[in-house]
Amino acid sequence: MTDTVHEESKTPQDDRKEVSRRWLLLKAGALFNAVVGIAIATPVVRYLLDPVRRKSFYNSWISLGPLNQFPAGETRLATYVNPYRQPWDGTTDDTACWVRHISGSSFQVFAINCAHLGCPVRWFPQSELFMCPCHGGVYYADGERASGPPERGLFQYQYKVVNDELHIYAGQMPTLANSARLRVLNNTGNKGCSSCAG
Repeated sequence: MTDTVHEESKTPQDDRKEVSRRWLLLKAGALFNAVVGIAIATPVVRYLLDPVRRKSFYNSWISLGPLNQFPAGETRLATYVNPYRQPWDGTTDDTACWVRHISGSSFQVFAINCAHLGCPVRWFPQSELFMCPCHGGVYYADGERASGPPERGLFQYQYKVVNDELHIYAGQMPTLANSARLRVLNNTGNKGCSSCAG
């Protein structure tokens, strides 16, 4: 008898309170799932869109400074700020390169990395050689391989002179993957012989 009295004492308003509590928990659960979904999707979407964003940074012409910083006939170290950087990079986004001023507006700009395993090469003006301290790679002043384990010369940046400033095509380090070209070598001893030189 007490059960029936208890059931009869319930009003329609009590039922609405139960339903609204249920709906509140349902909405809170849906909101929580949406927040978790966004938190998981954000890095995935950034990862998928990163190559598009990075490509615009790779296609950057960067100034190394005025031409008078690079006297003719000398090779000097220059640095530029990598256009593809993060706020936490600090000084690690400063990228070094070697600038050789041949004469007039003729330059060679070399990546500082050895073509063997990427160690930074040093310029020795007395011997006019680039030398790698890691495995003994040696390069001539024009960047061609002299001796040691590297199989090719130093990688070079494309450059141009704009308003008496030297600009390089930077952002992506020059490597064999993005700077190799097919050159046909004319060998007089072998008819029709051609080889690929990077």
